[in-house]
Amino acid sequence: MNKLIIYSLLGSMLLTHIVDAKNIAIVGAKVYTMSSQGTLENATVLIKDGKIQKIMEGEPALAGYEIIDAKGKVVTPGLIGASTTLGLVDVGFSGGTNDSNSSLTSISKTGAAFDVSYAINPDSSLMAIARIEGVTTAATSMGSTGQLFSGQGALISLGDVSEPVIQARAFISTRVGNSGADTMGGSRSVLWVSLEKALAEAKFAIGKSLTPSDEWHGELSRADIAALVPVVKGEIPLLVDARRAADIRQVIALKQRQPQLNIVITYATEGWRVAKELADNNIPVILDPEANLPFGFDQLGSTLKNAGRLAAAGVKVSIGMETHNIRLARQHAGNAVANGLSWNQGLAALTINVAKLYGIDDKLGSLEVGKHADVVIWTGDPLEVTESAELVLIAGEIIEMHSRQSKLRDRYLQLQTGKRMQYVRP
Repeated sequence: MNKLIIYSLLGSMLLTHIVDAKNIAIVGAKVYTMSSQGTLENATVLIKDGKIQKIMEGEPALAGYEIIDAKGKVVTPGLIGASTTLGLVDVGFSGGTNDSNSSLTSISKTGAAFDVSYAINPDSSLMAIARIEGVTTAATSMGSTGQLFSGQGALISLGDVSEPVIQARAFISTRVGNSGADTMGGSRSVLWVSLEKALAEAKFAIGKSLTPSDEWHGELSRADIAALVPVVKGEIPLLVDARRAADIRQVIALKQRQPQLNIVITYATEGWRVAKELADNNIPVILDPEANLPFGFDQLGSTLKNAGRLAAAGVKVSIGMETHNIRLARQHAGNAVANGLSWNQGLAALTINVAKLYGIDDKLGSLEVGKHADVVIWTGDPLEVTESAELVLIAGEIIEMHSRQSKLRDRYLQLQTGKRMQYVRP
């Protein structure tokens, strides 16, 4: 029989469980299911074979389950990093390769063909840093290609697995604000013509064979076309970085011209100014709700009230635009709640809204029967900075609550004076 392990975190005790147990019962918690089942007080979550088996009120008699006592705790779905470069870069200015950036290459004239699923490193130290803070899944993509598109992004699990990719080629990103214009000829006049032409070529190529022996007179490479066809068919999202109201209106106009496009606006710093138009055109947003200073002329309308105003207008809001600090996404959501976003919307912005945005809400984003058991047990309100994750399960597996940062903390909590610290290993 496997050894019993007792988790004692931050001075509180969770009951014993068996490390490799497939059947787990989380008992006595306040459970935010993020589903039609709502919020349950003093509830039990049953996990079997890595999936949610049942969620029920009360504490029923259970046989065949290893019990985790979560009385007085809060249980939520695992958080989803909505827009990151996780697994592609650890230290951006180090001497090593930064897989989140690229230079020009003949395989792609626009950057659309680049596929990050080949580059993701499951051993990145940032994975453990994020997952012990409750982030169990993330969307990851290149940060800079110097071209029109930032490649094909992937959805990844932050579990301790050798194959983290949940879905490769899950979305494509582009930028239409200042940074995008600077990359594409130094003007939005150039950028938008380039974007419209790329989408038009991909639309023209739907249903056509583009093998090396086929005739093709388009300006885009065959690899770019293959990557963009799912976008113009609306099968995967097109993430568009648009910050000032004028740029957002251009994106809305693109959606009206091509309603089949599955457009998501990232940053949307001045989104509150066109909130109704975004809602009317069913365009969701991924926000950095901390933006409240005019860092550029495309962000003069920055305000901490952006998320609340957008949600009040009916826009689906997601939060989580970091890499090294994606663990702070719940703090960002908490600040958005303090500035007008409702609490439930704040948690939805970290879970079910992100899952719906990427079309994985049948598997993740809420605690429902049959979904993957990505579950977090919190000491209290997860949107409060003073609370923390006590236990994290990814696909029903209890992860070790250790990271490089926590090991460094523990190393220096108790100094060993018998030898120099550089020779001490935790």
